[in-house]
Amino acid sequence: MSSGNVPVMGAPMANYAAAKRVGDFVFMSGVVAVDPSRRQAVASYEDLPPIARDELRTLGYVTGQMSVDVYEAPIVAQSWFVLERIRQLAAEHGGTMNDVVKLVQYFRDIRQYPAYNRVRGLFYPGEPPVSTVVEVSRFLPGDALVIEIEATAYLPR
Repeated sequence: MSSGNVPVMGAPMANYAAAKRVGDFVFMSGVVAVDPSRRQAVASYEDLPPIARDELRTLGYVTGQMSVDVYEAPIVAQSWFVLERIRQLAAEHGGTMNDVVKLVQYFRDIRQYPAYNRVRGLFYPGEPPVSTVVEVSRFLPGDALVIEIEATAYLPR
């Protein structure tokens, strides 16, 4: 499971809050896989920190075979990046992924859900949270993005 050994994935690059606490709930804005240092979408396994690649290898990803990785990398790498950012946002508010009780997952192509679901298992090795899955036509800031996730955490004071 991902941990604090990962660089902070970044803050929103537009004028909105990444997360807002309201009572015992933390509502997280939709998170996309844009590397804030490069201002570019995560597109390959090389865009992820080494710990991520190691975790993804345990699922059979990051094979080193271009003919395989080129097709799987966008959804797998972006899934890991987005879920890690949600983990970080929960931690910033004193929580863990176990406190993230609701996910709304938006996909450009719903057929990519199985790969995402395997990656989500790294962050939820037990019971997954309540979730909604939606297919959409586009994301901001560009067509290289294939997934966006918004989350809600329950963190009683």
